[in-house]
Amino acid sequence: MNDTYRIETDNLGNVKLPLSCLYGIHTRRALNNFDLAGQPVDRTLVRAFGSVKLACALTNQELGVWRQEKANVIVTACKEMAEGKLNHHVVVDRLQGGAGTSLNMNVNEVIANRALQLLGKEPGEYDAVSPLDDINFQQSTNDTFPTALRLAVIWKIQDLEKSVVSLQEAFQDKEKAFAHIIKIGRTQMQDAVLTTLGREMSAYAEVLSRDRWRIYKCFERLRVVNLGGTAIGSGLGASRTYIFRAVNKLRENTGIGFARAENLTDATQNNDVFVEVSGILKALATTLWKISGDLRLLSSGPDAGLAEIQLPAKQAGSSIMPGKVNPVIPEAIAQAAMMVIGRDQVISMAVANGSLELNSFLPLVADCILGNIDYLNRSCIRLRQDCVEGMRANEERCRQQAENATAVATALIGVLGYTKTSELVDKAQKSGKSIKEIATELNYITEKEFNDLLTPEAICRLGSATIQRRKA
Repeated sequence: MNDTYRIETDNLGNVKLPLSCLYGIHTRRALNNFDLAGQPVDRTLVRAFGSVKLACALTNQELGVWRQEKANVIVTACKEMAEGKLNHHVVVDRLQGGAGTSLNMNVNEVIANRALQLLGKEPGEYDAVSPLDDINFQQSTNDTFPTALRLAVIWKIQDLEKSVVSLQEAFQDKEKAFAHIIKIGRTQMQDAVLTTLGREMSAYAEVLSRDRWRIYKCFERLRVVNLGGTAIGSGLGASRTYIFRAVNKLRENTGIGFARAENLTDATQNNDVFVEVSGILKALATTLWKISGDLRLLSSGPDAGLAEIQLPAKQAGSSIMPGKVNPVIPEAIAQAAMMVIGRDQVISMAVANGSLELNSFLPLVADCILGNIDYLNRSCIRLRQDCVEGMRANEERCRQQAENATAVATALIGVLGYTKTSELVDKAQKSGKSIKEIATELNYITEKEFNDLLTPEAICRLGSATIQRRKA
């Protein structure tokens, strides 16, 4: 060691490190080997790893593994990691070989060196606090990484659930605001029957309600962890007392109802829970994609399209067409949804490629599933703030289209029957008159009766108020 650098050694040789650097030789080798993603590990996963290490350290402290002063500084360093204060020292790439060993060692080294600083010593003086013999004591990458990943996913899903609820409520507000606006409902992109704009908004709110419930139920899948299983679920290198206490400490520290898996070998081998959770996230992605497509279509035009709603103008839409404003928010949301759906397939492949007692591809699973939650969370927030809340209805356009469309005739089927109503449609099309005009001229129905059938209340009523009775 000199004034500018220190030398650390492993079984592969020596490595020079900056004297004050909190990571060590294992992290340095990982930086040399892995640069595929070009981004460090997700910061939430780093904090989650700190929380897992804290639970392990507190358990070891209770078991009297270290003298009190050493235990205190290790616990303090773990807390700082859990609080995000040491994030910038965790620098390994998101995509790494070794089933996450590089991340585990990066965390171990940073916690050890931070503890050394708290003892008044220099980083690298591992005789006092060791990344492996102390910070990783009674642990393995193979139980700490999956546990940290579950915790990180839970934290992010809690935020996502709130964003989905807020988006749902925004559509519920529009359901109320647009409840009186009669418009054409369409099937196969063709005019079908009358509905209201509010009823359309209610359907978006309802599907988001289901997504929210599915996301909430993810917690039950994620709370079962393999902490204490060490390398392959056998608990090798850990005492029985530690194995039974570590998860309890994690539950106490996080306030999340973690439970130790009954079969630690299964929980270490198999990561199907991430495929299940990813599928639920994919369901939300399809919802957002579908809603975005509908909003683009309903706002199309504005002169030659449907133009039943107007989305907030966010930016100029063309470098060559003056005045053009595009639905850029729904377009962006759709792209995020596509990314989530694509990454869901990656997660499935990564989980399926686990071999025997361990899955080497959890770093890829972590990158995809945590990134997907971020995409969806930001999409829900952006769609609500920059699109739905400022969305306005074009009432006049909806009224004109409803009055001029043959779909109005469907409201008469319960009174006149299908055959007579079809005749009305045919006569209206040939004469150029409206359905209402032809029906009243032929005394099939009075103007008041016609208007009563076309109120928002009548259109949104479940079933028809009046059904023609036919004799057998």
